[in-house]
Amino acid sequence: MADLDDDGVPASLIFRRGYSYTYNDLILHPGLINFPADAVDLSTRLSRNIHLAIPCVASPMDTVSEAAMAVAMAALGAVAVVHCNTDAHIQASIVRAAKSRRLPFVSSVPIFSLASAPSLIDFAGHDYALVTEGGDSLSKLVGVAVAADATNPSVQVSEYMRPAPRSASASFDFEQAAAFLADEGLDYAPLVSEEGEAIDLITSKDVERIRSYPKLGKPSLGADGKFIVAASIGTREDDKRRLEQLVQAGANAIVIDSSQGNSTYQIDMIKYAKKMFPEVDVIGGNVVTIAQAQNLIASGVDGLRVGMGSGSICTTQEVCAVGRGQATAVYKVASYANDQNVPVIADGGISFSGHIVKALTLGASTVMMGSFLAGSHEAPGAYEYKDGHRVKKYRGMGSLEAMTKGSDARYLGDTLKLKVAQGVVGTVADKGSVLRLIPYTMQAVKQGFQDLGASSLQSAHDLLRADTLRMEVRTGAAQVEGGIHGLMSYEKKPF
Repeated sequence: MADLDDDGVPASLIFRRGYSYTYNDLILHPGLINFPADAVDLSTRLSRNIHLAIPCVASPMDTVSEAAMAVAMAALGAVAVVHCNTDAHIQASIVRAAKSRRLPFVSSVPIFSLASAPSLIDFAGHDYALVTEGGDSLSKLVGVAVAADATNPSVQVSEYMRPAPRSASASFDFEQAAAFLADEGLDYAPLVSEEGEAIDLITSKDVERIRSYPKLGKPSLGADGKFIVAASIGTREDDKRRLEQLVQAGANAIVIDSSQGNSTYQIDMIKYAKKMFPEVDVIGGNVVTIAQAQNLIASGVDGLRVGMGSGSICTTQEVCAVGRGQATAVYKVASYANDQNVPVIADGGISFSGHIVKALTLGASTVMMGSFLAGSHEAPGAYEYKDGHRVKKYRGMGSLEAMTKGSDARYLGDTLKLKVAQGVVGTVADKGSVLRLIPYTMQAVKQGFQDLGASSLQSAHDLLRADTLRMEVRTGAAQVEGGIHGLMSYEKKPF
C-alpha cells in the first residue's frame, strides 16, 4: 500500500544529510490550489521595521544600484541598496537624488549655464537640457534647451534656449506628473523641489514609455512619504563618517557589506551604528551558517544577508574554498533567524523566477539580485555591442577592477599588499527596464506559489515549518529533463 509519508521529503530531513545544495539541486512538490494566482500576497519585510510590497532587493554593486535603480525599485514596491564603491559624499548624493523624487525613473538630463555653448554631444543623447544661471541644479532655473537647436557649438545656449515652462513638483508621483503635463498641455516640464532645486525633467515620451509597462503597484515609502532607499557601508573606521552622511541623506536602512560578515570588525560596526542611529535598521552579513548568524543577531542586526560564493561573478568558493550551497545556506540561517524575528535576504544564485520561489519557500523574506538586474536600463553604465548582442558591463565587487576603486575592504583585503581577486568582470544582455522585468517576474513567482498551495509568503514559511511542504533532490538527469531539451532550436521569451 502506498505510504504518503514517503511521497517526498520535508526540508527538515533534506538539509540534515550534510550536503550543500543549490537551488537547482531541489524541486518542490505541488500542493492544493484553492485560490487564483493574482490573490497571492508577496508582501514582506526587508528588515525588522521596513515593509515591502514585493520581495526584491537590488544588490549594492557599482554595476547595479545607483539612483535610477533605487527609484525604479522603490516605485515597484521593492528596494535597492546603493553601493559604497565610491566616495562617501558621492554615495550620499545618490541617496539624496533617489529620495528627492517620486517618479519611477531618473532622466539625468544635462544642466547648462547661461554662458555655456554646448554641442550636440554635450546633450549625451537627451532631447532636452535644463539651463540654470550657474549651470548647477541649485541655481535659478531659467530655461530649457532643445538638442535639435544645438546646431552651432559656438553659440551660447542663452541664444536659443526656450523659456522654462511651469515647473512640476519633484514630489509628484507618476500619475500626478502625467496629469500635470496633460492639464498644462506641455510636452515637457522641469521637476523642481520645494527648495527650488532643479531635480530633473519629465516629457510626454516618458509618460508613454511608463504607460507601456505593467501598472505600478504599491510603492515603498518611508514614514516621511519618500521612497525607501538603503545604502551599504564597510567595516573600517572611516565608514563611521560614511554612515553619518548616509543617515543625513535619508537612507532608511544600512547594509554592512562584507563577503564574510562574522568578524569583530562587523560586530563592532553593528553596535556602533545601532548606538548612534537606533532609528535606522542595520542589516548584517554575509553569513551562511547558524553560528555566524547568532553572533550578528546578538550584536543587534535588524536583518541578515545570506550567501557566500553563489553569485554568478563571485569566485570566493573557488579561490578560498569557503562558502555554502545557497539553498542550504538560506534554509539553515532562516531556520534560526526567523525565530529571532530577523528577516533573511537570500543573496546570490538567482537566475530566474523559479530560484526566487525556492529561496522564499526555504525561509528567506526577500531575494537580493545582481546579475538578474544588471544590463537593465536602470543599471549604471552604457550599452555596447558584443558579437551582435546589446550588453552592459557587470562585475563582481571582488574583481580586481572593482577593488581598485575600494571594494577590497569588503573582502578585508584593503590593508594587504598582495590583492587576490574573488570575482570577475563580464557582460550581461540588455534586459530592458526593471519596470517591466520585475512585474512579470513577480507574476511568475505568484504562479509558483499557487502551484505550491501557498497564498502568501508567510503561508509558504508555515508550510515549510510544519513539514507539510515536500521536496526532493534532483539527479543530473532530472535537472536536464526539467529544462528545455530535445529541440533542434528554440527561442526563449519568458514574457
